[in-house]
Amino acid sequence: MDLDFVCRHAGRLATALTRRDVALALLAVPSGVALVAMPELRRALMGAGNPLSLPFWESAKATLSSIESGAATVGEVQRWLESTGSEPILLTPGYFVWPEEDERGPVAGEMFDLLVRFLEDEIEAGRIDPDALARDEPGARRAFEELQERWLNSPLPDGRVPGHAVSDEQDEELFAAWDEEEAFALAELRRIVSELPEQPELPEAELERAVARLRDILELPGYPGNVLRACAGFGERAVPEDDRELWIAVLAGIAGPVSDLVDPGEEEFGDLDAGLGQDDAALAGLCEIQHADWLAAVAALARMGPGVLASPERIARLIAESEDIDIEVEEDEDDLATTELLFLPVVYLWGELGVVDDGDVLTRLGWWGLPKALERAWSPAE
Repeated sequence: MDLDFVCRHAGRLATALTRRDVALALLAVPSGVALVAMPELRRALMGAGNPLSLPFWESAKATLSSIESGAATVGEVQRWLESTGSEPILLTPGYFVWPEEDERGPVAGEMFDLLVRFLEDEIEAGRIDPDALARDEPGARRAFEELQERWLNSPLPDGRVPGHAVSDEQDEELFAAWDEEEAFALAELRRIVSELPEQPELPEAELERAVARLRDILELPGYPGNVLRACAGFGERAVPEDDRELWIAVLAGIAGPVSDLVDPGEEEFGDLDAGLGQDDAALAGLCEIQHADWLAAVAALARMGPGVLASPERIARLIAESEDIDIEVEEDEDDLATTELLFLPVVYLWGELGVVDDGDVLTRLGWWGLPKALERAWSPAE
């Protein structure tokens, strides 16, 4: 490692190298190599008229020595890199988090580079003191954090607000990945259902009894009616008159909740330390279940048919043993317990809809309706 290496790594001439450029180059090689090369690198920069500063070199030696001894943490190394004055803070006081370099989209990459250039200009103008940052002076650190917070929340000349632009891009990427996963799961569900040796028929009498009970539940305040209304989105649209449409809509909502709770709880602003209530916890749990878990559970129940046990513990086992999902799943007791816990409210709500009976056994109505409801939940909205 020498000055030429640092210049190539930074893409700059020796006279234009910043503390950040040198720090990144030092971190790009083994710490032992960097420590050995640092004295000569420092002399070469002095000869080029760009000596940097004593606090920088002292902080670099301390950090690299800590890395070499195995004592340095990732956070400590990141903080040292930020102390160069032109490295964006990974986590700001306002809880903005930059994506990892290999996970940044075009917008995040552009905004990151713009912030680096802005910070370099601030150093040049004397509004950032990298030596004070290298000495870990609290006041300098606070000012550095506040400066970046303001930049992230201030419009650029083109009107974009950097922090919002990055967050919007991340949201778009997340939604796109979710849609792709959902489309794949839907295709697999349809394939599995089409291969069933026997296609279930709608048990009209069971549906009539289940919907009569469901309509009563939806009229009542509190759990589980408020959760079922939120799942189906009935706070935003009317309850369907058609029995079949109503039942399928609610069952589909359990697999893909449409909205948040609409019933304000009496203690909504009471004890904030008391944790989630039963209804909030149930809805949050439903939202945590992955497409693969729903697919594995419903596919197994559809193949086995009515009369099979569909308890939370049994569903967790079916998911762990499933060959329908292309992921590595180990039958670890902790993993099974987590899956079982997530499906506790599912099976309870299934019981309210007649999907399972009082003994958590799959009914003929549940056998008929689960695949249809899952297909509804995963189908694009018209």
